[in-house]
Amino acid sequence: MSALLTLAVAMPASALDTRLPDLGTSAGAILTPKAEQELGQAFMRNIRKTEAVLDDPLVEDYIQDLGKQLTGNSITAGRRFHFFVIDNHEINAFAGPGGYIGVYTGLIQTTQTESELAAVLAHEIAHVTQRHLLRAWEAASNLSIPNAAVVLAAIAAGVVAGADAGLATATMGQAALIQEQVNFTRANEQEADRIGIDILARAGFDVGAMPAFFSRMGKATRVYASKLPEFLMTHPVTTNRIADALGRAGEYPYHAPRDDLRYQLLKIRLRQQDERLPQITIGEQRRLLKEGRYRDRLAARYQLALLLMQAEQFDEAARLLDGLLAVRPKVPEFIVTRARIEHRQDKGPQAQERLRQALTEQPANHALNLAYAEQAIRVGHFKQVVRQLKRYLAYAPNEPSLYDLLARAAGATGDQLAAHKYQAEYHFLNGDLDEAILQLEIALKLPDLNFYDSAAIESRLEKLRQEKELRKSRE
Repeated sequence: MSALLTLAVAMPASALDTRLPDLGTSAGAILTPKAEQELGQAFMRNIRKTEAVLDDPLVEDYIQDLGKQLTGNSITAGRRFHFFVIDNHEINAFAGPGGYIGVYTGLIQTTQTESELAAVLAHEIAHVTQRHLLRAWEAASNLSIPNAAVVLAAIAAGVVAGADAGLATATMGQAALIQEQVNFTRANEQEADRIGIDILARAGFDVGAMPAFFSRMGKATRVYASKLPEFLMTHPVTTNRIADALGRAGEYPYHAPRDDLRYQLLKIRLRQQDERLPQITIGEQRRLLKEGRYRDRLAARYQLALLLMQAEQFDEAARLLDGLLAVRPKVPEFIVTRARIEHRQDKGPQAQERLRQALTEQPANHALNLAYAEQAIRVGHFKQVVRQLKRYLAYAPNEPSLYDLLARAAGATGDQLAAHKYQAEYHFLNGDLDEAILQLEIALKLPDLNFYDSAAIESRLEKLRQEKELRKSRE
């Protein structure tokens, strides 16, 4: 089953048949902004349950930052977006309700420049801003939000890998029914290309990256001898489409290449974390640096530092990171990796101080907040972690990792009530309703629970139980 809305993979690009009645009528009336937000959050919980959403704060921070650069203009005004990465070799990207946009590691590794990756995201953003998704939502409008979210997540991911057997069968049947109504339309794709190129230009990226990426994907159709990747079957890249994108890109002034150091660092981290790929050795990386065979010297030195760190050669790795920080002191990857080396060298307080200082300059940075909290837990500053993360929750209220850290810190302070409540939210956001309910049931049995806390837990439990029953009704 093809993805719900994907750049080179997908459907809702194909999601609307322009021969159908005007979208502004029934579809627009069915899904209010509040309902779309709730559906988006439920959609994301199901994606987390069924897909390997990458839990690396530095990767999350980068993809969110890139997305914010693209959405920081009038085209996307008034809309919220959340960008995330799925650990999967497939070449795929998709948009879901509520502005949730996912990209697979396989697609990231396929791109050759940051502007190409930005082009993928810009295309998906355009599908959202142009409301190409509403027809699919209308097809699922007879379902409750929890069940509609399961169905839409099934379409987006192509599978219901983590679902119970009965639910999977019912979900796939409903998803197949909706998929029949998601027919490829050239008009929607061309509009998403056009708007996406405009988004790229406004954000200062190379607009030629979109036709360049399409061209490379088009050439791939002539390379594969066996089954094509799904995105090439469901989202064909034609010469006309490439020509249209080239023509549109030619209307914009030339942009000099951007500093894409963090993009290069992203690809290095993804490759070194992927045990399925052959890994470069320290000796090979030293030789590449000596011979000048690299795209970015700072990124190549960072890769060597990571290799040395893995080999527990901490002193040399630290010297390399110190040199990188002298040139680029605010790069989160350099700061966090240097702090991790300090921790491995039994210099926990120094690592915490390094991260604290970095946070004073970048207080909303996701990777720095999580790295600081993790290091503070390691050195036993649990109350400090709770204060810090409770403030940061205002910026990222739907991030499971924050609740996991809060639960660990609260439990270490002796606040078992808070620990169970935070643990419940962690499991809820990851789509595990049974475990979330269990954590709240345990909290209700704690001694000396006051009336207000008991009432709040009962209220939350009721909502989770209702959602569980709604899901069961699909079986």
